[in-house]
Amino acid sequence: MSAGERILGIEGGGTKTAWVLVETVALGDTSNREFRVIEQGRLPASNFRLTTPERLRVILAELPKQIDRAGVFLAGCATEGDRALLKQICLELWPNAKIVTGSDRDSGLATALDHGDGIVVNAGSGSSVTGRRGDQIKRAGGWGHILGDAGGGYFLSIQALRLILREHDLHRSQMQFSAKVLHALSLNNLDELVRWVQTADKMEIAMLAPVIFEAATESDARMMEIIEEGTRVLCEYTEAVASALHLLAPRVVLIGGLFYRDSIYTHAFRRRLKKNLPDARVAIAERPPELGAAWLAAEVHGHVTFQAKLSENQIDGLAAVLTEQRNPRSENLEKLSPRELVELFIEEEKFVQEALRDVTADLVRAVEIVTESLRNGGRLSYIGAGSSGRIGVLDASEIPPTFGASPDLVQGLIAGGVTALYRSVEGTEDAESAGALAVDERGIKNSDAVIGITASGRTPFVLGALARAKSLGAKTILLTCNPVASAVVAGVSPAEDGTASDAQENVVVDFVIKLAVGPELLTGSTRLKAGTVTKVALNIISTGAMVALGKVRGNLMTDLHTSSGKLRDRAVRVVAELASCDYDSARNMLEANGWNLRSVVDKLS
Repeated sequence: MSAGERILGIEGGGTKTAWVLVETVALGDTSNREFRVIEQGRLPASNFRLTTPERLRVILAELPKQIDRAGVFLAGCATEGDRALLKQICLELWPNAKIVTGSDRDSGLATALDHGDGIVVNAGSGSSVTGRRGDQIKRAGGWGHILGDAGGGYFLSIQALRLILREHDLHRSQMQFSAKVLHALSLNNLDELVRWVQTADKMEIAMLAPVIFEAATESDARMMEIIEEGTRVLCEYTEAVASALHLLAPRVVLIGGLFYRDSIYTHAFRRRLKKNLPDARVAIAERPPELGAAWLAAEVHGHVTFQAKLSENQIDGLAAVLTEQRNPRSENLEKLSPRELVELFIEEEKFVQEALRDVTADLVRAVEIVTESLRNGGRLSYIGAGSSGRIGVLDASEIPPTFGASPDLVQGLIAGGVTALYRSVEGTEDAESAGALAVDERGIKNSDAVIGITASGRTPFVLGALARAKSLGAKTILLTCNPVASAVVAGVSPAEDGTASDAQENVVVDFVIKLAVGPELLTGSTRLKAGTVTKVALNIISTGAMVALGKVRGNLMTDLHTSSGKLRDRAVRVVAELASCDYDSARNMLEANGWNLRSVVDKLS
């Protein structure tokens, strides 16, 4: 490996594909190297046994093209035949690169142990234990969430869900933990919980693990029992691997989300392991497995250090974002009385109206673009992450019942998928490639309109989605609360603006709507003014387009779905108003037409 090489490290499993692009730098005259992280992100799952070769090609095609080496390590890639097939797929994408393939166990060993001996215990959504002594490798667990993976997030969550239902069936009682789960999933009762589980995937179920840990820290003895059972199995596997390798005082390195995120799990594992392996040296891995994949691809034997992705200039650039600035009017927020705080919030809302007035012409243009797309058989898609994504999904979800439109006509796309609607899904917004792939999978075409929503104007997921949509011929609009970043996205050279990030250099949209509401009262909390102005802007665009498509009469909804008592009452009043008749007569007309409001309105024309 020579200095200056670009190396791609990929670690894939049943819930995600994590990747990192690094550049090598020589350190003095030695064989030691430094890996400088250029870019990194996450893509959908790529378990080799569960993902078709065609699907793998689609996922891997979103990764950087200009590389010298790639280390691709996927769960389920266990045999020589598996590795050969994976290498063949990779060479189709990177024909001039040196490719190294293998299992995610291999990348886990590399990131945790380098070339040394020891045992790696992986507890994320699944689990596995892998040990090495010299050339010997021993494994335990890791058989997948259906047959095993005891001690992983899926295992813990399933045990907790079964306990909830068992307590209900045997004692007709509802555990306090039941309410926590319903709250976490935004569900109302156990019947809804059962239906959710029947359609949820492995990752969605595993993401309930933090709720279990929260309950355990609040002295829920039943949840602590589940945690202890998970660590008991992992310790048994660890002890078995240590025995098979004759490691009396093994180095045991913990990787995976359960250990990284929840110290209670780490403490429980350490405590139990020390009973039978008192001399074991337990530590948390300092690097993620995708860096181990890059390290294996580099094929180095010297020491390697890693430099974080963000440089000082990039950090300064992020700090310059308008929505991240401190608001001088709220610097003493904690000292205000409740009345003073409320009055300050209300006063601050004037900036929302001012921002909207300043972009009147842009909103008109957006309504016209969206209307034209919908008239020509296209669709409208909102794309965002976090609060921005939720606001887009909310507006899209209101279109079918309000205007009788197909659910496909206006869609909301949020980084992290449906789980991100009710809880944070870490890391899903940080890769342009994930946004681009999401656009492909939604089938965006040249007749569509796509509105990317990002308060900062910098969210990689959104920028990647917009760039891909633009390349497909769709009309693209960026809606942001940071005018400086929006100038770059609109095509201004980074040299003209000192704060541009690499992710924005090549993103050009049809136009940008700049909603400059200024700094938030709570610094960086863009669910406040930025969220309000975004919701209003989307209301204007979607309602304006529906009006232009003839879905209202005056200011009355004439295509609404009469799917509830409230909506049927509204439909009756609409007919009574348009027909100038009494309530009962209007109701009779609707009943005679199967409660089809549009049919009745057309007959009144």
